[in-house]
Amino acid sequence: MSAHASKEFVPLNIAVLTVSDTRNEQTDTSGQYLVEALGAAGHQLADKRITPDDIYQMRAVVSAWIADPKVQVVLVTGGTGFTDRDSTPEALAPLFDKTVDGFGELFRQISLADIGSSTVQSRALAGLANRTLVCCVPGSTGACRTAWEGILLEQLDARHKPCNFIPHVRFASAPCESRG
Repeated sequence: MSAHASKEFVPLNIAVLTVSDTRNEQTDTSGQYLVEALGAAGHQLADKRITPDDIYQMRAVVSAWIADPKVQVVLVTGGTGFTDRDSTPEALAPLFDKTVDGFGELFRQISLADIGSSTVQSRALAGLANRTLVCCVPGSTGACRTAWEGILLEQLDARHKPCNFIPHVRFASAPCESRG
């Protein structure tokens, strides 16, 4: 791709990880929402898992996806709060080659309308690792919807201007150009 935006949609292979000590496939509404949303947008589900809120188990799963040339995006839901077990940022931030500071900032800004000042307790984050985009959002289905509809739907679409994440994931070759 030679430009920052394309005229055609580019489907991505996206893996979804739910971080929870209590959810299973039947009760994982947040992970299921992300699976349905990415499919409705035209992307492919590369894999879906649920792991306990354990730093090393999270790192193992996400590291395998980062190393897998077929996975371009990893969406993680859960473990971004302040309870004793919430450790997604501590687990995954060390894996990032580059952080996407604006992701967490924008997520909190968008969330303000829904949850008010409680948005300061979200530690949503994103980064690039081995040309794989990793986005971590809170575990509620509402937070996943906020992230998908307010950020990810556009940023995972090659047609979104002035730029999107498509040039930065594994198969792409051109950086995001300036807004000129």
